[in-house]
Amino acid sequence: MKIDKSSNKKNSYYTHYSDVTFAPNARNNWHSHKVGQVLLVTGGESWYQEEGKPAQLLKTGDVVNIAPNVKHWHGATKDSWFVHLAITPGETEWLEPVEDVWYGSL
Repeated sequence: MKIDKSSNKKNSYYTHYSDVTFAPNARNNWHSHKVGQVLLVTGGESWYQEEGKPAQLLKTGDVVNIAPNVKHWHGATKDSWFVHLAITPGETEWLEPVEDVWYGSL
C-alpha cells in the first residue's frame, strides 16, 4: 500500500487527506475516525465494509461518506488495484486486522 499524505490547516480547522494506492489483495485494518471520513474512489475496484454489515464492492467514481466512530475497513479486491482519496478531518483509531479467511471469501 502506498500513501501520499498532505494536510491543510486553515482557521483552526484541520483536514488530513491522503492519496492511497492498494495493490491487488491489499487491505487496511479495521479502524474508525472520530470525526468521520470521505473516500473518493479514483481507480480500480475495492471492498468497503462497516462492522455488522455486508461488504460493498466499490468502483471508480464511487464516494463513501463514513459517519464518526464507525468501525470499518477498505482495500483492493483480489484481482484489482484500488486508488482513493481519503479526506479525514480528525484522528484515526487503528484496530485489529481483517481476517484472511473472511477477506478470502469475498
